[in-house]
Amino acid sequence: MSSIFERALGEEFTRLSPMMQKRFGVGLESGYACIGTGVMSRIRRGPWWVLPFLYIGKLRNILIPDVGDHVPFTIENFPYRDPLGRETVTFVREYRVHKKPSRFDATMILNDGRVLDYLGTHQHLAVDLDLTVGDDGSLHLTSDEQRFYEGRFVAFRFPMLFSGRAELHESYDDAAEVYRIRMEVRNPVFGFLFGYEGEFHCEFPPATDAPERLKPIRHESRV
Repeated sequence: MSSIFERALGEEFTRLSPMMQKRFGVGLESGYACIGTGVMSRIRRGPWWVLPFLYIGKLRNILIPDVGDHVPFTIENFPYRDPLGRETVTFVREYRVHKKPSRFDATMILNDGRVLDYLGTHQHLAVDLDLTVGDDGSLHLTSDEQRFYEGRFVAFRFPMLFSGRAELHESYDDAAEVYRIRMEVRNPVFGFLFGYEGEFHCEFPPATDAPERLKPIRHESRV
C-alpha cells in the first residue's frame, strides 16, 4: 500500500522529482514523517475587509490573519490511522510572526481515489483537492468543493461566495537543496484573500503515528 498521494496520482506520482516523491510519500507503509523548517519570505492578505473572515478562521486554525516578511515556520506531516480506521496524514503549519505562533491545521485522507483535506481543529471543512504534476517535477494542488460540518446534525455545502479557492505549488530546488512553496487563496468575487511563499528544509524521522498535539480534537466521519 503506497501513500495517499501516490494512490491519488497513480502513474503521475513517478513524474514528481525524487525529493518531492519522498516528501509526499509519507504514509503508514513508508514508516516515516516529514518535518519541514524554513522561512516564509512573504505572508500577505487582501484588503482590510477580509480581516473578519481571517480572524474567525483563526479560532479553529483554519485561516491566518498575520502578515510579515521573513517569517519562520514549520510544517509537520505525520501518518496515523484515525479512530475511523482511515490512513491520515497531518499537514500542520506554524508561523511565528508574533511571540505566540499562529497555526493552520489540516489532515488529509484518501476518499474515492481523491485526496480529501479536512481543515481546522475539529475537521470543520472537508475540501476536495485536485492534484497535477508539473514538467519540472513539482506538485500543484487546487482546492475544489467544500463541505462544512459541525456537530451531529449540521452539514452543508459551503458556498464559494463566502470562501476561497486555494492554489498551492510545491517544488524542490536541486541546486539550492531546498523545498519551495507558494500558495494563494482567492474568492471568485472579492479576489485575493491570503497568500504566502517561502522555502524550507525537511527531515524524515521514523513514524507510524502522529503526536497528539497534531491530531484534530474531533475526527469527522462525513466526507
